[in-house]
Amino acid sequence: MNRKNPIAVILLCFAVSLMFLSACSSSADTKAEKEEAKEEDKYEKLVKEKNKELELAPIELTSYSEEIGVTLADPEYKEFAANGKVVVEGEIEKHNDLKSGYAWIKVRSKEEGPAGDQLEYYTPIEDGKFKQSMHFFNGEGEYSVKIQLPSKDQENYFYDTASFTVHNVNPNKKRDVTYTPFGRGADLEVSVDSSYTKENEVFALQGKAGQLTDSDTIMLKLKKDSETWTHVIPVKGGTFSYDVPLFYGKGVHELEVLVPDEERENYYQTATTILIDNESDRTMSPIEYSETYMERGVTLESPQYGGEETDGLYTVKGTIDRRDEFGPETDHIYIKTKKGEDEALDVIPVEDFTFDDSFYLRFGPGTYEVTLSVPEIKEENSDSFRFYGFAKFEVESTGEDKRDLLPSRGVESDHPAIEELAQKLTAGKKTDREKVKAIYDYTAKNVSYDVEKLENEDFEWDDSAMKTLDEETGVCQDYAYLAIALLRASDIEARFVEGMARGGWWPQRHAWVEAKVNGKWLTMDPTWGSGYIKDDKFVADFNEKYFDPDPAEFEKTHTRTGVAY
Repeated sequence: MNRKNPIAVILLCFAVSLMFLSACSSSADTKAEKEEAKEEDKYEKLVKEKNKELELAPIELTSYSEEIGVTLADPEYKEFAANGKVVVEGEIEKHNDLKSGYAWIKVRSKEEGPAGDQLEYYTPIEDGKFKQSMHFFNGEGEYSVKIQLPSKDQENYFYDTASFTVHNVNPNKKRDVTYTPFGRGADLEVSVDSSYTKENEVFALQGKAGQLTDSDTIMLKLKKDSETWTHVIPVKGGTFSYDVPLFYGKGVHELEVLVPDEERENYYQTATTILIDNESDRTMSPIEYSETYMERGVTLESPQYGGEETDGLYTVKGTIDRRDEFGPETDHIYIKTKKGEDEALDVIPVEDFTFDDSFYLRFGPGTYEVTLSVPEIKEENSDSFRFYGFAKFEVESTGEDKRDLLPSRGVESDHPAIEELAQKLTAGKKTDREKVKAIYDYTAKNVSYDVEKLENEDFEWDDSAMKTLDEETGVCQDYAYLAIALLRASDIEARFVEGMARGGWWPQRHAWVEAKVNGKWLTMDPTWGSGYIKDDKFVADFNEKYFDPDPAEFEKTHTRTGVAY
């Protein structure tokens, strides 16, 4: 009996399987290639048929061409058919006399399509030679092409050299990416295959600019119908990127990418243009950027557009350029939110040149105007803070109106230490009035007045309830911050009251607290309840006179001007 090696049998079967699979793959590839060739042959056949209908007369050159010694290798005819692409190639004998190093080629489609009806090429002239390959942005149809060459006498002036007509038989659409002389001078290159593209709401722009440095910027100009938005973005390591929101809904947005003009400061020139067909109906509100945005080296990463909807809590994220003059000292960002007549100011920290934090839209549902600002950098102390807006946008909130319960600037009512202390102070208290009184007592008894801070105007952006709790000293705002934080942590509505104080310690700005008890606002001033100043020193002398005082008596020394958030 003849025995066969089982391993050999398996290997043989495996080899046969591979041969079979390879044959199938080869057959599929061949079939696809044949189909592609067949398709190509179809258009080549159409080209030949169309050319038979045309006279194929030789292309004619202008008198200026003769003057500078132009010869064209391509195209040969002034009207002809093509299969999706043509090449313009020529040579200039007297190229050294020309005032520019570019040939200007203009292509116009007989009929306008989604990608427009014209496209221009600036083709470099090198050693007197120029060559440009061109596709047809609207696919099948008739196109007119004009070649212009630079003047010998005038800068930025071009003369007609030749013109021709192309009948493109291929329906495929491709809008070449073209660059102006300014774009080529910056060695600009955007990462797109076509300068007409379809996107949904956002276009991810990326590119290189080999001749630009990190001190340079690129301007973006987005247009649709009568709407226009401009924005400036940084160049880092010769590259740039930005997610461009397609603000204006469905349809074609024209995006110009502009580079700095070397001869004019703070002036930009168009480098290239991209057409972006937005498939989304959604419209968005552009962010308004001020000069401060670039002057202070800010990059806002989020949001990228206004009009977003939130449930009442909103996040902003971005960076500060560490190379900026004030970059290392920009340690916080101010956020102003405004809804109708109501306005709030929040502060978020900048750590390691980065900010990423949230803030409340505290005045209930509706449209908010949000302004982001950087602080003034100054050496002198002050009891007031100046800041400069760098971005403004709108936000739609669906959140509840909890203006007097939510944490706010200086009032960290959600901090675990505040929550723990509030629970301890109000334990066993049966009514809100008792809880409010316990918080008044604690604040007035445990915080000493900082006379030196007032006299030296040593106010800081991070003055807060937690800072007061840790240092156990402060001025009127700090007493108010701590009391309000403890009240809100106890689920009692409380607000920061601004006003003037007179006849007591000093006739100047002052702050105190109002807490809601049984549906009515109760007034308390823990600062004045803590003691008094004698010989420029604080004397601790707790009193209850400024807890729910008689309104008429209180108004003799306190004038209320408003509530701050």
